[in-house]
Amino acid sequence: MSKINFFTEDTNYALKGKTSIRKWISETIAHEGYVLNELNFIFCSDEYLLRVNQDFLQHDYYTDVITFDNSEELKMILGDIFISIDRVRDNAKQHNATIHDELCRIMIHGTLHLLGYRDKTKKAKLEMTAKEDFYLNRR
Repeated sequence: MSKINFFTEDTNYALKGKTSIRKWISETIAHEGYVLNELNFIFCSDEYLLRVNQDFLQHDYYTDVITFDNSEELKMILGDIFISIDRVRDNAKQHNATIHDELCRIMIHGTLHLLGYRDKTKKAKLEMTAKEDFYLNRR
């Protein structure tokens, strides 16, 4: 079984280019000095992710991505990244991007959270966006 897995919940989205995406995400993790144990991407609907947001984070709003770090070891990646395909489609329209490119941006964003990057302050958000751009240019 692959160390990077893709699942769907409440959506019929079919990811294209899984092999190259696995390689890209794996290389990103290694480049940041982390070891990949297992990473699951779960593509879902707005409503599914809203329930995850409410049940696990006590947030009552829609979002494009929620990352769960399940690792108990430093520098070890073991996590789940839930991504709303509905939000990805809306974001892509808003940013004049393809759905695939926007999905890659959200996937690397969630991965960066597992790599220790945050986006709660303006400075942290700028650093994270720069890292997203850096890794998006390496795929």
